[in-house]
Amino acid sequence: MIISNFTTVEEFILLGLTDKQDMKIVLFIVFLTCYIVSLFGNIVIIWISSVNPRLNTPMYFFLRNLSLLDICYTSSVVPKMLINFLSVRKAISFGACFIQLFIHLSLGGAECYLLLAMAYDRYVAICSPLHYTNIMHPILCIKMATASWGGGLANSIIQTFNTLQLPFCGPNVINHFFCEAPMLLELACSDTTFNKRIIFLCAIVVTVIPFFSILITYVKIISSIIKIRTATGRKKAFSTCASHVIVVSLFYGTIFVI
Repeated sequence: MIISNFTTVEEFILLGLTDKQDMKIVLFIVFLTCYIVSLFGNIVIIWISSVNPRLNTPMYFFLRNLSLLDICYTSSVVPKMLINFLSVRKAISFGACFIQLFIHLSLGGAECYLLLAMAYDRYVAICSPLHYTNIMHPILCIKMATASWGGGLANSIIQTFNTLQLPFCGPNVINHFFCEAPMLLELACSDTTFNKRIIFLCAIVVTVIPFFSILITYVKIISSIIKIRTATGRKKAFSTCASHVIVVSLFYGTIFVI
């Protein structure tokens, strides 16, 4: 299929979250504030964990990767959404839409795998504390982080190409606030059954499998914590996992809601 012969849509219209002008201003202020706080917080995390030698541990290595990923992830969606809150015509060019789709899928997939890597780090720290240093050595951490970014990139290449090869020759209104593959499939001018199956399989590999792997990991972690005899030891063990559990809950909660 030659894409240029079938693609007549030159831009898409993003409907966004609301069409009420008063709500647009409120949402603009809310999302702008959250975006600035998120950027500042992640930059601070990267800076502090990089300059402090005591934070040169696997946990903070993965945390720096997660903070960098979050900066890129939010920046791929939020700025355009903020512009659309203040725009009468919420258009995004065909090319920009697919660039946003590619970045979003790549970073979203990478975060799923990175959260799994962080769960494994916590598992080793609690279940095999005496062997933690030997198991979670720098080379393994770099490999796990690289695999996470690479897995997200592979997911993005597959899904973006899977969507890009479809002809878009009619409707161009996306009922969402950013370009997402399922929404784009609804606008295609051909049968998308095969394409939907590809997206479904990618969702299982990138989202569902890591999620249940994290759950299984935490079942083992909790069972190990219960066996700790002292209350102080159990409290300390739980505290090392609390931040990761919160991040996982927020990330996957957002995915399931959206």
